Amino acid sequence: MEETVAIGCVVKLDRGFPLVRLEDGAELRCKHATSLVKGERVRAVIGDRVRVSFAERNDKALIVEVLPRSRELVRKDPTERAVPQVLAANFDRIIVTQPSVEVNMRRLERELVLAHETGAAVSVVLTKADLAESEDEVERVRERVRALVGADVETLVVSEATPESVEAVRALVPEGTTAVLIGRSGVGKSSLVNLLVGRDVQETGTVRETDGAGRHTTVSREMVAIPHGGYVVDMPGVRGLGLWDADAGIGVAFADVEELAEQCRFRDCKHENEPGCAVRAAVERGDLARERFESYVSLKRETEVVRERREQARWMQREQAQAGSRGSRRSGSAAGTGGSAGGRKTSAASSKMRRNKSGRGSGGSSWRKYGQ
Repeated sequence: MEETVAIGCVVKLDRGFPLVRLEDGAELRCKHATSLVKGERVRAVIGDRVRVSFAERNDKALIVEVLPRSRELVRKDPTERAVPQVLAANFDRIIVTQPSVEVNMRRLERELVLAHETGAAVSVVLTKADLAESEDEVERVRERVRALVGADVETLVVSEATPESVEAVRALVPEGTTAVLIGRSGVGKSSLVNLLVGRDVQETGTVRETDGAGRHTTVSREMVAIPHGGYVVDMPGVRGLGLWDADAGIGVAFADVEELAEQCRFRDCKHENEPGCAVRAAVERGDLARERFESYVSLKRETEVVRERREQARWMQREQAQAGSRGSRRSGSAAGTGGSAGGRKTSAASSKMRRNKSGRGSGGSSWRKYGQ
C-alpha cells in the first residue's frame, strides 16, 4: 500500500485526535506514531508544524515528526513534579484576557510572566466592559492594569456595543500571524473570538449577572481564521499556571523590581533581611507597591523551587541509569564465570544425591532434601 508524506499544521486539538491542515488545504485526522511519543514523550500541540504519513485506505494519518518550534507557551505540568507542559506553539502574539468588571491582579501578573517568557508580543484585553457600572469605572480599571503591565504592553478594552473596540483588537492579529488567547474560564474569550470573526463560531456559556462570569465552555484548542486577518487560538480556561523556567518572563513582567534589585548591596540579595536592600527600601518609601513586591518574591521563589525539583529529577535519572549499568556489568560477569563454578556445584550435588540414593549416604531424609 503506497503511503504519502506531507507537511501540515495542527489546527485543532480536542479529546479525540489532532486535526492537521496540509499545505494544499486538505485536513486529516491524525494519531501519533508510537516511535514519536514512546521515549521522548513528544506530542504535537496546537500550532505545531508536523510531518504526516497517510494512505488512502487508512482512516487516520500518522504524525511521524514534530518540526522545530519558533515559540512555545509552557507551564509546569500540574500532574507532574518537574515536567513542562507545552500548550501552544509557533504563534506571534499572546493576548491576555481579563474581565474589566473583576480583574484578578495576582493572576494577571502570573499570566504576564508566562506570556513574556515565550518571547512573543504581549497585549492585555479587558472584556465585558458593557457589564461595568460606568465608563469611569472601566477607565479606572484600565489605568490600574496599565500601571501593572507597563508602557510596552498595549491594554485595550473591548465591548460588543462598541465596534471600534473590536476593530482595535482585530488589528492585533493581522494577516499571516497567529495570536493565542489565555485567561481563566468565564472571562469572555469565546465571545471575543465570535466578535473578531463576526459570527458565532465558539459556544458561549450563560453569564451570571452578579460578576459577569460564565461557565467553562471551550474544551478544545482550535485555530480560528479571522476575516481579512490572521488566526486566533482560543485556549480552554487554564486553572493552574505553574511557572516553568520563567526567569526571563519575570524579568520582563517585573522590570521595575529587577532594576531596583540591581541597586542592592549584595548581588544575591533575596530581598528579605539583608542590609542595603534597595527593593525593600522602595517598598518602605511607597515607591513600590507592597502587593507587587510580594508577588515578585513569590514568583521568584516558585521558579527556584521548580528548578531545584528539576535538578533532583535529573540527579535521580542519572543515579538510576548508573545503577542499571552497574547491574548489567555484574550480570555479564556472573554469566562469564558461572559455567565452571555452577558446573562444580551441580556436579557435587548430583554426586551427593547418587550416594544418598544408593544407601551410602545419610538415608531417605537427605534424598528428600535434595530431591524435592
